[in-house]
Amino acid sequence: MPELLDDRVGFVRRIGFFQATAINMSQMCGIGPFVTIPLMVSAFGGPQAVIGFVAGAVLALADGLVWAELGASLPGAGGSYVYLREAFQYRTGKLMPFLFVWTAMLFIPLGMSTGVIGFVQYLGYLWPGMSRGQGDAVGLVVTAGIVVLLWRRVERIAQLTVVLWAVMIASVVLVIVAAFTHFSPALAFTYPAHAVELTGSHFWLGFAGGLTIGIYDYLGYNTVAYMGAEIRQPGRTLPRAIISSILGIMAIYLLLQIGTLGVVNWREMLDPHSTAGSSVASAVLEKTWGPAAADAVTVLILVTAVTSVLTGLLGGSRVPYDAARDRVFFRAFGTLHPRHRFPVLGLLAMGGIMAAGFLLGRHTDLATIIQLLTTVMVIVQSLAQVAAVTVLRRRQPALRRPYRMWLYPLPSILALAGWLVIYGYADRSAPGRHPIEWSLAWVAAGVLAFLVWARHEREWPFGPKRIAEEYLHGTDPDEAAVPAPEG
Repeated sequence: MPELLDDRVGFVRRIGFFQATAINMSQMCGIGPFVTIPLMVSAFGGPQAVIGFVAGAVLALADGLVWAELGASLPGAGGSYVYLREAFQYRTGKLMPFLFVWTAMLFIPLGMSTGVIGFVQYLGYLWPGMSRGQGDAVGLVVTAGIVVLLWRRVERIAQLTVVLWAVMIASVVLVIVAAFTHFSPALAFTYPAHAVELTGSHFWLGFAGGLTIGIYDYLGYNTVAYMGAEIRQPGRTLPRAIISSILGIMAIYLLLQIGTLGVVNWREMLDPHSTAGSSVASAVLEKTWGPAAADAVTVLILVTAVTSVLTGLLGGSRVPYDAARDRVFFRAFGTLHPRHRFPVLGLLAMGGIMAAGFLLGRHTDLATIIQLLTTVMVIVQSLAQVAAVTVLRRRQPALRRPYRMWLYPLPSILALAGWLVIYGYADRSAPGRHPIEWSLAWVAAGVLAFLVWARHEREWPFGPKRIAEEYLHGTDPDEAAVPAPEG
């Protein structure tokens, strides 16, 4: 099959279903569950923490169906930028896509920085005498190395991702197998008194906290949607990759969580200075197969962490590209590498912000970073995209939709409820940090920046609205694609 070129944006369609699913799953799993299992146990106060991963899976599936419909019908570079541009241009011009890029340039690389923090955290198991300065240096070297790995053609990255995906699968399978060879039902299923008391506020506060951590662990099911212009047959591939990756990771997480709780006493996980509190997977291997096996699997987990950050930065670096082409962001971000066809400045800028976020995150706690990132994302992306599905169905009923959301509008309603619970819980989970206030302040600053930009560019509200129903009147990207140039 010849390479396919998206003639509008210049990207090459080289990624198929298996590679797309591998990219999603690699970003979703990564270091996340290995560092957040203790956080989940702390939120629920016992082994009933498994409820958090189930709740996160339900929200991920509901929201994944939103992404599936939007991605299949609007398969452009930048994902959410394209969806919000197409849906909200009728009322607010380019405000919503501007706010998304304004925010995504912050929350995507900062989210990836938590993976580098987790890498250094697990490296501490193999290097117990590592100082803070040494850990900072390691994290910066890892960040730079990931940028170097991404400095190549996307099909080579996709091939590398499949290999790294196999390492990720091996690491989690080994931890799961080790856990179930020494599994204690008494540890996993003996809950504290009143653990699931639905009439009190304690359980529901724990549930909201667990849902926040759970969806953080599942985030990444949307990675290939950011790369819509590089996906073969996006109308079929994107929905299948999104749904398959969520179901696959859900099975992995549930087995991992239950298995871990059946080996390590949940009370040990509440001590951040213990092995179970900082490197719970290593603690499982140490208790079951011994220190040598723990060392070996910890190395695989470190590779898994790098894989997650690499795939996340791969998708995120594409976000400002379409915005720059539309003159909604700095125009330099709209340039591709002349040979390798990737957005150079997007990759470098997000890599730099990721490095800064890593250093900042080393001086605070992971749960707070998750809350700050999630609150900003909920406003400008999650809630907006739920609305975008309905807006587009009403405004563009003739839009080609290769995939239509199952049981519409129930998944949209469920996703909306889940994101509102997470947003409303944010201040309770991070007292003194005020994540809701900071998120609103960031959005307000984005609105002011938009007004300055709109006045300069004579866009709405200082000029006419420019309605461009690009995908409604465009051609099928699978049929319009032409062979890529040689070289």
